[in-house]
Amino acid sequence: MRTKAYSSPDHYVQKVLPKLMELGVVRIAPFSNRLAQSVPSNIQALRCLVNYEALRFAEPIRVLADEMVVRMMKRSSLAGGKYVSVHLRFEEDMVAFSCCTYDGGRKEKIEMENARERSWRGKFHRPGRVINPEANRRDGKCPLTPLEVGMMLRGMGFDNTTFLYVASGKIYNAAKYMAPLGQMFPLLQTKDTLALSEELAKFEGYSSRLAALDYTVCVQSEVFVTTQGGNFPHFLMGHRRYLLGGNAKTIKPDKRKLVLSFDDPNIRWSRFKHHMLEILHHSDIRGIAFRKPNDSIYTFPMPDCMCQQDGI
Repeated sequence: MRTKAYSSPDHYVQKVLPKLMELGVVRIAPFSNRLAQSVPSNIQALRCLVNYEALRFAEPIRVLADEMVVRMMKRSSLAGGKYVSVHLRFEEDMVAFSCCTYDGGRKEKIEMENARERSWRGKFHRPGRVINPEANRRDGKCPLTPLEVGMMLRGMGFDNTTFLYVASGKIYNAAKYMAPLGQMFPLLQTKDTLALSEELAKFEGYSSRLAALDYTVCVQSEVFVTTQGGNFPHFLMGHRRYLLGGNAKTIKPDKRKLVLSFDDPNIRWSRFKHHMLEILHHSDIRGIAFRKPNDSIYTFPMPDCMCQQDGI
């Protein structure tokens, strides 16, 4: 059943409920943002209950994902089962869409042009469209490379004994770009190292199902690091805040500030580390983040989801 974005509760009562009563099941399409952000508190609380308690991944996903969490905790047993998870957005389509330049070579340029044409067919060559990689980077719009993520974490004090879980799709030019991160964090794990190839085979070709495996492992991590926007980190941050009473440890760096440090040819390690610790401190002082009027309840469940549960 097609429904306009941000529809009112009355729309659901008047239009959707009769169909639900008639058919028993209603599928709302499209899926995202179908209910208005600002609704009465009792409806907001119900929304929280559905999102954080009632909804479940399908059993095949849940069984493997839970087993992956167990395996990750066993491999990080020297740290008491605690680990850091990173959502790394450096897939080919992400790099291509950003219109950012990385190694600047001819091979990269051709690969990115081909990827943009495959996925967006001329969108980036329309009249008046200006592509400025340098401005994109200054504005913090470029996906962080695995090396940059590693440098940031090392600067924040995470050393080579840190147990790291990397959630991602297929990394662009992985052999080249993942090697430095693996050297900095030799205890790094991914879904490909936690699960057997035959266990993952049933999910191959289904990016959302693979993402669900990553999501579950990230939810249980001691610290979650987000490197780019999108539904995955936004929902995950909210889910962790809900589960941990608002005290979830999340690192969401200001990439504009990061770039100033990364691109400074004269910066010393001591100064770089100072900048990274400032970014970490900014993440820490947010503490229990309360939702502002235009924020998503799925990212900021406090107070709607966490102060009125007795009244549901």
